Amino acid sequence: MAEVIPFNGVLYNPQKVDAGSVMAPPYDIVTPEFKEILYKKSPYNIIRIDFGKDNAGDNEKENRYTRASNSLNEWLKQEILIKDTEPSFYCYEADYKINGQKKKLRGFLGIVKIEELASGKIHPHEMTYSKPRTDRLNIIRFCEANISPIFSLYSSPNRLTSSILEKLSEEKPFIEAKNGDDFIHRLWQISDKTSIETIKKDLSNKDIIIADGHHRYETALEFKNEMDKVRGQDSEVKPWDYVMMFLVNMEDDGLTVLPAHRLAEIKNKIQIKESLKPYFDITTIKFDDSTEKQAMQEMLSSIQNSKNSRNRSRHFGTTLGMLIKDEKAFCILNFKGALSEINSHESLKKLAVTILHELVFEKLLGVDKFEYEMNPDLVVEKVKNSRHQAAFFLPPTKIRDVKEVALAGQRMPPKSTYFYPKLLTGMVIYKFHT
Repeated sequence: MAEVIPFNGVLYNPQKVDAGSVMAPPYDIVTPEFKEILYKKSPYNIIRIDFGKDNAGDNEKENRYTRASNSLNEWLKQEILIKDTEPSFYCYEADYKINGQKKKLRGFLGIVKIEELASGKIHPHEMTYSKPRTDRLNIIRFCEANISPIFSLYSSPNRLTSSILEKLSEEKPFIEAKNGDDFIHRLWQISDKTSIETIKKDLSNKDIIIADGHHRYETALEFKNEMDKVRGQDSEVKPWDYVMMFLVNMEDDGLTVLPAHRLAEIKNKIQIKESLKPYFDITTIKFDDSTEKQAMQEMLSSIQNSKNSRNRSRHFGTTLGMLIKDEKAFCILNFKGALSEINSHESLKKLAVTILHELVFEKLLGVDKFEYEMNPDLVVEKVKNSRHQAAFFLPPTKIRDVKEVALAGQRMPPKSTYFYPKLLTGMVIYKFHT
C-alpha cells in the first residue's frame, strides 16, 4: 500500500520576506532570461537553490550545487526559512484561469514512501530524458532536501481528504503568493491529529500516479539507493526513504491537462499529405493573413472536440492537426486506420500522441528530429520562420487515459501531458536534516 505521512516542512518566514518575491516556477520552464528576473526579485528567491546560475571558474568545490546547499543552510540560520515544529500535511490551492474560465486546483503536500516504480502503488505515465535526472540528483545530493514537490494523482470518490481541504481553504492561509500570470497560490498547515489520520487512512489503499515530476521521483529513488549502499540497509526508516509529493484527487474538478504540440523536420515535404492519406481523412481549413487566427482556432476546436471513442473499430475518431510550411491551410487529420496496425499496448494505441509518434513520425514520415511547443501561436510562428517543415497539433490527453496507461504499467512518449497550472517552487521544502 502507498504510505503517505506528514512531515516537518521548511517554509519561508512571512515576517521576513514577501512570498511573491521568493517563489519561482518549476526549474524546467525557467528560461535563462527569466532566471535573471528571479535573481533580481530577491536575494532569497528559491531559484538560487533549485536552479542556480553557473559562474565562470566553477569547480568541484565551488559550483551552483555547493552554492545551493550553502544558501539553504544560511537561510535557515537567518530564519528566512523556518522549520515547522510538528509533523504536518499542507493544503495547497491555486486560483487560475484557462480559456477565460476560472478554476481552482487544490490538493495537499505530504511525503510518500519511495518504492520501485510500478512495483507497488506508485505509477509513472511518461518516459523521461537522462540529462534532467542528473541535474536533479545533484540538487538532492548537495542540499539533502526535496526543494519542489512531485505532482501526483489519486482517486478517492468518497472525497474524505478533499472535504478536509475544502473546509480549511475557508480560513486565512499561512502563505499567499502570486505568480507572473496573477494566479494566486495559497498554503495552509494541517497539524491536527484527526485530520492527519483521516488523510492517511484515505490514501492508504490508493494507487498514486505521477502526473508531473518523473525526473524528481527517479532521482529521489536513485539517491535513496545511493544512501543505502553507503550507510547500509537496516530496519530503521531514513528521511530519504520518502519523497515530497503534491497529491490531487482525480475526482475533483480543478485539474487541467494541456497538450504539447510537435514541430518536425521532414526531409521530403512534398510527400507529407500523400503519405498520410491511406490512414487519415484530411480536411483543410484555408486562410489568409486576416483569417489565420480564426482558422487556427477552428482547427484546435475540431481536434479537441473530436469523438474519442473507446471501441476498436476501424474508424476510431482520433484527430490531429497539421500545418505544412508555406501552405495557407490548417489540416485536420482524422485517423481512419485500424488500431491493430499500432504495435503499442492497448492502453496506448488509441491515444493521439501514440498515433503521431509511432505511425506518423516513425512509419510514414521518418521523423527523428522534432521539438515541443505549448503555445499554438508560437507553433505557427516557428513553422514560418524556422527549419521545421511541419507542425502537428495534439488534443489534450484525458485524465482517464493517464490513469489507464499508468495502472497498466505503460508509459506515454515524453511530454504527452502538461498539467496546469504549475506549482510554485518554494512553498514547502522537505529537508532531511536541519
